[in-house]
Amino acid sequence: MNFFRYYREGSHCKNCDQSCEQCTGPGPESCRACSPPLLETKKVLSEGFYLNVTKDCPSFIGNRGFLTDPLSVEERDFPIAYSMVIHEQIEMFERLLRSIYAPQNIYCVHLDKKSNEEFKAAVEAIVSCFPNVFIATRLESVVYASWSRVQADLNCMKDLLNSQIKWRYLLNTCGTDFPIKTNREMVQALKALRGQNSMETEITNDYKKQRWQYHHNVTNTVVRTNVRKSPPPISTPMFSGNAYFAVTRAFVGHVLKDAEVRKLLEWEKDTYSPDEHLWATLQRMPSVPGSLPTNIKYDTSDMQAVVRAVKWSYLAGEVIRGAPYEPCTGTYRRAVCVYGTGDIRWLLDQRHLFANKFDPKVDDVAIRCLETYLHRTTFSRKGESWYGKSTKLY
Repeated sequence: MNFFRYYREGSHCKNCDQSCEQCTGPGPESCRACSPPLLETKKVLSEGFYLNVTKDCPSFIGNRGFLTDPLSVEERDFPIAYSMVIHEQIEMFERLLRSIYAPQNIYCVHLDKKSNEEFKAAVEAIVSCFPNVFIATRLESVVYASWSRVQADLNCMKDLLNSQIKWRYLLNTCGTDFPIKTNREMVQALKALRGQNSMETEITNDYKKQRWQYHHNVTNTVVRTNVRKSPPPISTPMFSGNAYFAVTRAFVGHVLKDAEVRKLLEWEKDTYSPDEHLWATLQRMPSVPGSLPTNIKYDTSDMQAVVRAVKWSYLAGEVIRGAPYEPCTGTYRRAVCVYGTGDIRWLLDQRHLFANKFDPKVDDVAIRCLETYLHRTTFSRKGESWYGKSTKLY
């Protein structure tokens, strides 16, 4: 069963081509016709399914539609590294991996220590089918908003830097991300950065300063104490951002080896949600490769950085009245939009490489339409469909 047949038959999507054309074509009105009622009941693929199909790796790779050759010289010569932090939803992990997979890239998968054993086994089985996908050598029990989330990325950074593949940029993902650009588009976007990093990095408001002004205790949650921390051990200001980044190989090497950065990393360990200020602060330190000056003119919002398209509930509204984007057509989780099919057209108009969040239990049509769109964009030349044809272009 080839990739195209999988989406026509295996996904149980009624009128899938028509609905996806509506949602990825021009005009927002037509996309509102796309909604979960187009679906028959879809059973989520289980850990057991993946444990079974990965017993025959060549068949698994072929049937699930993974690329087996670089699609262009440009992509072959610009390998990308990934740090993928996951803890549940095996099917979503496999779909994300498949959508960003290219044989010239390299993928470090960080499995949460708390994940159940069947999930871990299924991930290990999938990973075993690819020479350029591996599980991080050191795993963390990740607690939301704690240092462990940063440490997971640092663990992958170390492994990736020691790999034989000379990747150019590192991107990080979580289990609810999905790409909105093809690998070739990502390569072109990263090349356009001309050696700079891209991430959200803005001046810190007074409310967020409390996240790193006080000591926090970590158990199953992160709890602020009344104990004030010492000032940050750096000469430049602290900045705020989010967990996502596109950083150069030189950035990663500097973060892992520089003495000043190591002091900052140690200081950050008892702060709240350090991933939302550590990377943003590093991006404004003059000694860090690919960084930006500290002047406010260089502040970069999440809409200006290329890494992640996110809709926040408290910012959404009528664009004509000044809102940055329309409200979510799916639902909200921790104030972040879990995208619905009606958001797809907006997402494809953005400059970002990925979008967050997606959940097949909220709207699987949205994910499937993105999969179809990315596949068509990847394998089309001059509007011609390349489904079922050789993927080797040179």
